[in-house]
Amino acid sequence: MLLALAAIIAGLILLVWSADRFIEGAAATAKHLGMPSLLIGMVIIGFGTSAPELAVSAMAALDGNPGLALGNAYGSNITNIAVIVGITAVIAPIAVHSQVIRKELPLLLVLTAIAGYQLIDGELTRLDGWVLLAVFAAVMGWSIYQGMQGKGDSLIGETDAELMAHPMPLNIALMWLAIGLVLLLVSSRMLVWGAVFIAQSLGVSDLIIGLTIVAIGTSLPELASALAAVKKNEHDLILGNILGSGIFNTLAVVGLAATIEPMTVDMEVLYRDWTLMAALTIGLLVMSFGLTGKARTVGRPDGVVLLLVYVGYASYLVSTVVG
Repeated sequence: MLLALAAIIAGLILLVWSADRFIEGAAATAKHLGMPSLLIGMVIIGFGTSAPELAVSAMAALDGNPGLALGNAYGSNITNIAVIVGITAVIAPIAVHSQVIRKELPLLLVLTAIAGYQLIDGELTRLDGWVLLAVFAAVMGWSIYQGMQGKGDSLIGETDAELMAHPMPLNIALMWLAIGLVLLLVSSRMLVWGAVFIAQSLGVSDLIIGLTIVAIGTSLPELASALAAVKKNEHDLILGNILGSGIFNTLAVVGLAATIEPMTVDMEVLYRDWTLMAALTIGLLVMSFGLTGKARTVGRPDGVVLLLVYVGYASYLVSTVVG
């Protein structure tokens, strides 16, 4: 048990560190190759922060633990909005300016609805997985188009500021890209082994472990990115990362896991976890743009509400385990 706990702690630390190196290396490499700043912000930084979720869920599915993979993806989306946006808004209210975010939030809501529809029959088949991956490919194409066409968006300046804060030669960028990728795989293997061992030892389902410990752990890169952006007043980058991560988790992470290992899904996932994920997405949309569609500030009261929602959700999950 102690060895498994040590594997989880060491795996999480290494996972966060390697994800940061991977994203910095990928962003710097893309900049050297002439990729537009908006595209880097939307695709590499926004989706890249979900590299831990992808690695962990793929490893879990390969090991025959699809519940852990699904819990990790949905739990991360819940954690990202309720905890990370909540903490960030309490520290410093988030002003929304980017037109990209105005488009990505409704898109995430539509994708969440698609995910919920797939859960109605109580299973995620390989066909469901391929559908999610196909939709993800389409979203990537849309993101690339937006990144190539976008001019004057506030996300461009914030992404440029991030790239200027971490300049590196191409050879160094490629080195960190490779090292980060390898360590992501190693650390995710450690984390999955430790989580599954503890879950089996305590008689807790893989899903619950994925929704809590693993989801919080794999969301740490998003939290670190958000806190760093707060210091630099890069509000749009905060929401851009959260939304990019949510899209990636809903489509790529769940899609890849389902194609590797189809899974039977308990209806509680639909009624409890998916419903909360959808409600939080709707809540963030209202907090960001109000009922009139005009951009507003996600303030401290909003952040407190989000955090309280997560405390209630986590308490309920814990009560189901203890009970």
